[in-house]
Amino acid sequence: MANKVTKIGVMTSGGDSPGMNAAIRAVVRTGIYYGLEIFGIMRGYSGMIENDIVPMHSRSVANIIQRGGTVLKTARCKEFFEKEGRKKAYDNLKQIGVDGIVVIGGDGSFRGADIFAREYDIPCIGLPGTIDKDIAGTDFTIGFDTAVNTAVEAIDKIRDTADAHDRLFIIEVMGRDAGYIALHSGIATGAEHILIPERKTDMEELILSLQEKEKRKKLVNMVVVAEGDDFGGAYEVAKLVKERLPNAETRVAILGHIQRGGSPSCLDRLIASRMGYAAVECLMYGRHNVMVGILNNKMHYTPLEKAVKAKQRISDEWLKIVKILAS
Repeated sequence: MANKVTKIGVMTSGGDSPGMNAAIRAVVRTGIYYGLEIFGIMRGYSGMIENDIVPMHSRSVANIIQRGGTVLKTARCKEFFEKEGRKKAYDNLKQIGVDGIVVIGGDGSFRGADIFAREYDIPCIGLPGTIDKDIAGTDFTIGFDTAVNTAVEAIDKIRDTADAHDRLFIIEVMGRDAGYIALHSGIATGAEHILIPERKTDMEELILSLQEKEKRKKLVNMVVVAEGDDFGGAYEVAKLVKERLPNAETRVAILGHIQRGGSPSCLDRLIASRMGYAAVECLMYGRHNVMVGILNNKMHYTPLEKAVKAKQRISDEWLKIVKILAS
């Protein structure tokens, strides 16, 4: 073993996502299996700075795999991006003897981990915990599958009432910088239009399409909008649609934070468990400062410095599929 690790700290950082608890459980139980000591860092980097760090045992993670959210809590911490904050965090970890960190979060969390690992002698492993699926180097992020299924279930229910009343619904899903939830849920629910941040929204094209559908008496239409769409989200889209199509019964639905919560899907539990197990082995065997992902059903390791720069991109083929199937 290179740079033998004996005490691992595990934390969740940034936005919560379903499956984080499964990842925590996997890190704790894998570490214990290999005879390591595991510590839970509460509220992400804030807990690291405030020394809110607790020992974890096998029973600490009993009965959590099915729970949404995170038992370690999570937070965003501006102080950690200052040198003084990182020094406090380092001193707290060294006092306990923690010599390896597993960070479950998104690109902002990985950016902090990358800076920290460069400054100090504590290796960090990143696990992609984000509902947005916007991190390159993995086919799945922990929480995406659950979030998109939550959105699909909600949109299916909205379609029922849209059909009953012949209405046009504009539905906003999460995705400030990434349109994967909108793309996947929109295709899966047969949405007529999907608006995402990765593609400039052509409102004239949208209006002309809806007018054409109105002429052929297609009165039930669903437009799925990512919150980060460049036109401004569902309310802005609806405002223009109501001006240009005054006869259409238009309604807005914002799905909001229901997409973050709930019991994680089987897929999210499985990938979180695999990633948590792999993270401990990375620390044990000297594969340090990487993000653990899964590509083509195999474990894949991306250096943290690349993981924070690369973004998962939506291919033109996906956009073509949307156009063909929604016609």
